[in-house]
Amino acid sequence: MSAVNGGAMSVAREARQGSKDVLEVALSAFEAARGGDTALLRSALDAGMPAQARNEKGDTLLMLASYHGHAEAAGLLLERGANPDAANDRGQTPLAGAAFKGDVAMAALLLDGGAAVDATDPQGRTALFFAAIFDRLELVELLLARGAEPGRTDDTGASPLAAARAMGAVRTAAVLELRAVGPARQVG
Repeated sequence: MSAVNGGAMSVAREARQGSKDVLEVALSAFEAARGGDTALLRSALDAGMPAQARNEKGDTLLMLASYHGHAEAAGLLLERGANPDAANDRGQTPLAGAAFKGDVAMAALLLDGGAAVDATDPQGRTALFFAAIFDRLELVELLLARGAEPGRTDDTGASPLAAARAMGAVRTAAVLELRAVGPARQVG
């Protein structure tokens, strides 16, 4: 069992042993994260709910709060030690979720909270890939400004630029193209 799942497993073990209160705290924490109820989430954490707890899909409380756009709840979880790079069972990180949703403020919060800008999913895709293919221009610019590597390729050999072009994401392809061409022009 991984250290990350340890908190959720101990909650589940206690719940199976008859501690109805523990199960109620766990369920309320996941609902609070998903719904953005920071006060309830704080109460659950204060009652002993681990900030790293995971649900049956491997989603952490931070994944749920960030994916649903609840910055205050995500900030609380980061303050309480939630790992901003903890991937769910499908290999998705909170930053990739923010990129998918186009949530620039959440992406900045996660990056400020220590998220790795170039963390990859099982296929080798980073948040920059998702921002690029969904034509999330502001997010692409944020990720690049925070050090995302535009030349990184996924398991198929595709770069964020190639993926953006393939998806018809004109704006992000143009920005990534400038990044690819810019350094070459400076050398010559």
